[in-house]
Amino acid sequence: MPVSDDLAAAVPTGPDAAAPTVSVIMPVHNTRRYLDRSLGSVFAQTLDQRQIEVIAVDDGSTDGSAEWLTEQVRSHPNLTVLRQEASGGAGRPRNAGLDLATGDYVFFLDSDDRLDTEALFWLTRTAQKNGSDVVYGRIAGAEGRGAPVDLRTTSAAVSVFDSPVYWSLAAYKLFRRAFLEQHRLRFVEGRLLAEDLPFGITALLRAEVVSVFAERTCYYLHGREDNSNATRQDIDWCEYLDYIGTVLDRVAAEVPPGENRDKLMVRHFHGEILMPFGAPYLARDEAGRRAMAEAARPLVARYLTDRVLAALPPALRLRAHCLRAGLDDELTAVVRADTGSRPGPPHLDDDGRVYAGYPYFRDPQRALPDACYDLTDRVVLRQRLVHRHWVGGVLHLRGTADLPPLGGDTVEILLRRGGTVHRVPAHYEDGAWRTAVDPATAADGGPLPAGTWGVKIALTAHGTGGAAGASLCREAWLVPEHTEDAADPAGHPDFAPRIVGRGAAGPAVAALFLSPHGHLHLDLDRDGTSRPLGTDLRGTAHRTRSGRATLTAHLTLPGCPADAELQLILRDATRTVALRTTATRDAGDHYTVRSLLRSGPPGTWRVSLRVTAGPLRRELPVHTADDQSGGPGPLTLTVPGTGFRARLMRRSRS
Repeated sequence: MPVSDDLAAAVPTGPDAAAPTVSVIMPVHNTRRYLDRSLGSVFAQTLDQRQIEVIAVDDGSTDGSAEWLTEQVRSHPNLTVLRQEASGGAGRPRNAGLDLATGDYVFFLDSDDRLDTEALFWLTRTAQKNGSDVVYGRIAGAEGRGAPVDLRTTSAAVSVFDSPVYWSLAAYKLFRRAFLEQHRLRFVEGRLLAEDLPFGITALLRAEVVSVFAERTCYYLHGREDNSNATRQDIDWCEYLDYIGTVLDRVAAEVPPGENRDKLMVRHFHGEILMPFGAPYLARDEAGRRAMAEAARPLVARYLTDRVLAALPPALRLRAHCLRAGLDDELTAVVRADTGSRPGPPHLDDDGRVYAGYPYFRDPQRALPDACYDLTDRVVLRQRLVHRHWVGGVLHLRGTADLPPLGGDTVEILLRRGGTVHRVPAHYEDGAWRTAVDPATAADGGPLPAGTWGVKIALTAHGTGGAAGASLCREAWLVPEHTEDAADPAGHPDFAPRIVGRGAAGPAVAALFLSPHGHLHLDLDRDGTSRPLGTDLRGTAHRTRSGRATLTAHLTLPGCPADAELQLILRDATRTVALRTTATRDAGDHYTVRSLLRSGPPGTWRVSLRVTAGPLRRELPVHTADDQSGGPGPLTLTVPGTGFRARLMRRSRS
């Protein structure tokens, strides 16, 4: 993906511009097999190596990592290697590296992950431009690991309460070192899991500027071949939950109760509080499960507001409710439905709501409210527009649509303008749909009025009662799959203006176009010229010494009716002369028009092509193939004085 020019241009350059320096800190513990990849990605950076300080801290490795790192110092003078006793986590080696760092910025790289070759260049440049305390780069998963967030929008400054950045609290991002020292930010030491939470939380909540660079992937998270990532280790989960309680107390000290705190707590219920209640929970005996539940209940009591509970998906909402209500048996059944097998299929109830298929739904012997199972607001239409094509004056559309986990039953294409909606039924089968939008019949069997129409899709799922019973409908804008192609109408015939018939309403000029958000629209222009025809209209004028002239023009005119009249005309400031014209249709929608002018009124005339199709009448300017500046210019014809002015003027009309 190309990087925006304004980011590159906004950073000072030249001999007086200070070059940013960055300290890359990498904790290492028995990751020798990955060091060529991770450390090599630093030495391959496009940022000048003289601006990069690499500090690798070996934390008691026994696999030769320390020796290999020491050997690398010989060929990489910007590499410093520290060795220390094993500390049980990444916190102490990161802190040791941070105490030694001298760069303007600090980046923490895990020794089993890697950087994109341009990552440090763009991250430091983003920080320089925006005065950032923290800069996120886009993260991608590799080898079985997923990215914690999908960062797709570059932003100079974001709020932790209204952006996805808080969902990634891990260390792998760029920090301004002076900011870290100002707040004495350091990692918790001696922990294998979640040692970076207090560091990341405090940094985000105290930073004045948090920026995102998402125009290319910067950081790649890798899974380990031996499944030895910290998140996959056996953990004392009761002790872990006690620790998480102290971390969330810090969050509460920074953010007062209310909507903003609840937004952060939703992330922590997802990521820390309820995360152990899966396979680790089921792996314990009854007493161990009960102990885990008791360890989690204080956190639930302090931080599970009704707003947080409602924001959780049903699987986690049920867990949280069971913990709060002391329903240990029900908790085990819900976890087992997710982990040991699968929950039952969701269903659309007679009340029009969609409920997840977890155990004990509406069981009179269990205190589990419907709201815990409700996933109605989470049913989202997934759809793609995979094909659009004009056949004559009819627009053919084809795509896929689904309402997971319900599926779907009927599809309609919606044409929207203001408060008016016209519905065009589509054929829908096995998740695929197709339809034809005919402007002559699209308005409930009648002609579609002129104007700009947004094109949406509506997918409806029916309950057990069929079409006569409860149903759920979702709508979405149609967006072409390849928007970069569709954005250039000149290069894509389906987006070129065309003439379409509308029955008794008469023809109009129709054109597909995309909104700034990429949404598909259909413009029907009957009277104006908002969507000009014949943008490729080019012509030549050849005149002999005797005064005869031949005008020839070529254009593409999609949808032109067979009985349409194409006529070349001459115009000056006050007069119009219509010429006898021969029109020939070439392959496809291409036309050639010619006129022979034996004599005419003297003067310089602009050449146009008049297109008449019933009540539709347009005059299109004819351009030359090029002018002296290299681009097309208006085609003109100069006629010298003759004795035949009176005869030709009798044929002139406006």
